[in-house]
Amino acid sequence: MILFITWVAVQLSKIFWVRVERAHDNFNHSHLYVISRVSKVFIILIGIAVAFEYLGIDFTNLTLIASALSVGIGFGLQDSVRNIMAGIVILTERSLRIGDWISTESSTGFIKQINIRSTVIQTWDRTEVIVPNSDLVKTPVTNWTLSKSTGRITLNVGVAYGSDIKLIELTLLEIATKDERIISDGSEPQPIVLFIGFADSCIQFELRCFVRNVRDRLVVLSDLYKAVYLKFSDLGIKIPFPQRDIHIHNNISAEQATGNSLPAP
Repeated sequence: MILFITWVAVQLSKIFWVRVERAHDNFNHSHLYVISRVSKVFIILIGIAVAFEYLGIDFTNLTLIASALSVGIGFGLQDSVRNIMAGIVILTERSLRIGDWISTESSTGFIKQINIRSTVIQTWDRTEVIVPNSDLVKTPVTNWTLSKSTGRITLNVGVAYGSDIKLIELTLLEIATKDERIISDGSEPQPIVLFIGFADSCIQFELRCFVRNVRDRLVVLSDLYKAVYLKFSDLGIKIPFPQRDIHIHNNISAEQATGNSLPAP
């Protein structure tokens, strides 16, 4: 009965925090998530304590249970305990939050859930990767949206030798500044075009700029590449493709070419 009441209390707690989140848009959603998780654990602990008290279990005897559990942990529950402790660290430290775009050694995507043992990452393919919390704590994780949502993108362009360098720079900057998703108001570094080197069949430029929402970086890159292609076509700027000249050396003698080869000795 006590466990059933505890379960009901947990469900009511979930409903309460969901309603709070919907009713107050100005609340920090990541803060509400941490509070809801902590309150859930707190209710469960209270329920377990009340159940023990109802059954007449003396808490002084729990040291024996703890000793037995420590032996079990030593043999087979080390990973589970490590993941639980890592989950507590993630929830309290808040270096990873719901909705953050992260990259790990194995996957890239958005954090969908942070559970006490594992974290669920939703990839671009809408697949869900379950990552143990200990892996997120002990290995490097790139959080693209930890402190702000802006981010830099890089556009690589190759043009034919003999092209007007100044025209190319001005054209790339014009394309970047016309896109409202690219920051050009001074809050981030201004778009810049760099001449980065000479290739076999082209000279290489690089357009660097910051987007307002780093989650849109792939779409913005695609639109920029299309705009560059169309603009360069209008201006007659050639984007070359690799070409190779093949030289064939003919060392065949005149007699062999006419079929009059010398007789064998």
